[in-house]
Amino acid sequence: MVDTQLFRNGMSLLGGAVTVITTDGEAGRFGFTATAVCSVTDEPPTLLVCMNRNSYAHDHFKTNGALCVNVLTGDHQGVSWDFANRELSSEERFAKHSWTALKTGAPALDEALVNFDCKIHESHEMGSHTVFYCRIQDIRIGTADAGLVYFNRNYHRLCDQSVA
Repeated sequence: MVDTQLFRNGMSLLGGAVTVITTDGEAGRFGFTATAVCSVTDEPPTLLVCMNRNSYAHDHFKTNGALCVNVLTGDHQGVSWDFANRELSSEERFAKHSWTALKTGAPALDEALVNFDCKIHESHEMGSHTVFYCRIQDIRIGTADAGLVYFNRNYHRLCDQSVA
């Protein structure tokens, strides 16, 4: 069996786009910061989002059945911190930023690099997390030209094009 800390150290070297995952509906408005997001298929367009089952917002996402993956720009480190900060209430997190509801009603960050508005199609429990399979209902692409990635336990602004 692999040591948990060794696994976490290894995963810290797998850079990931920083996102804020949001929901709204009968269970209320909630959000959290995540890097555990990836595409599953383009037919039908589907994303995978992983969420810790011990999160204060977990059951609210399951009840609402919809979420928005807000991919953060290179200037959104503060947004990421706000949605990772356990001391801020849900209302305080959302009040600090500008939001618009797309088709599902989940909050879409107005200045995001891209918003993926989704219905939760299916979910599976795996260890400490729930894996949500999310069918995309709408996409809004922003105008920013830099992304925010998390690598080696630090934020990095991603905007340079590689030279082929």
